[in-house]
Amino acid sequence: MLYGMERGLQHHPHRLQLDYPSNLVKDLNNGRIDIGLVPVAGLLGLKEYAIISDYCIGTEGEVASVCLFSRVPLHEINAVRLDYQSRTSVMLCKLILRDHFKLNCSFMPSTTDEELLSVSGTEAALLIGDRALMARSLFPHVTDLGIAWVEMTGLPFVFAVWVTTQTLSDSFLVNFNKAVAVGVEHLDAVIRDIHFQAYDLNRYFKENISYRLDQNKRKAIDLFLTRASSL
Repeated sequence: MLYGMERGLQHHPHRLQLDYPSNLVKDLNNGRIDIGLVPVAGLLGLKEYAIISDYCIGTEGEVASVCLFSRVPLHEINAVRLDYQSRTSVMLCKLILRDHFKLNCSFMPSTTDEELLSVSGTEAALLIGDRALMARSLFPHVTDLGIAWVEMTGLPFVFAVWVTTQTLSDSFLVNFNKAVAVGVEHLDAVIRDIHFQAYDLNRYFKENISYRLDQNKRKAIDLFLTRASSL
């Protein structure tokens, strides 16, 4: 998502700021930033916003990096330790367990990786990101939440979108979209810059993640926000 901007491929002057997703939502609301790559759950916390790019971080099936891990089959779990890094994935997990698998589980927040990786018995752990990719070889039972969402809804899932709370010029939006597209169009170069051995990055970036924000993904965002508001 940042590949083009980091290489100066956006014509308008800009300052790139890296931060935690929850902080980006606060900064958008407070006017400290103009644009943010925002997790879809964060949209619930924005007063007014517009999605501005044709690109997103989504999946059309197996996402690999957002999964439930357990020592027993999924239907036997009764408690879930939740990843502390992602509100969107926590909401997605709760929706899927409630509405798709019809499980009545208790949920416990976790503050460390050790808590998540040490689950046993009828507990499961929700892990995201690199840690989820690494944990795939550590647990006998892995439930991919991307697959489960598609099974439940028939739609893809969107994890994050480019959002603004400002009125931006058409020329800026065109150039911004082109800058975002550069990384999507140069995935081989992006992958070469990342050193990660636990999972096949070609598979991850080219098959697990889907970048085009099409109509089905927009429908998926609306459905997720509607259902998440009931949690």
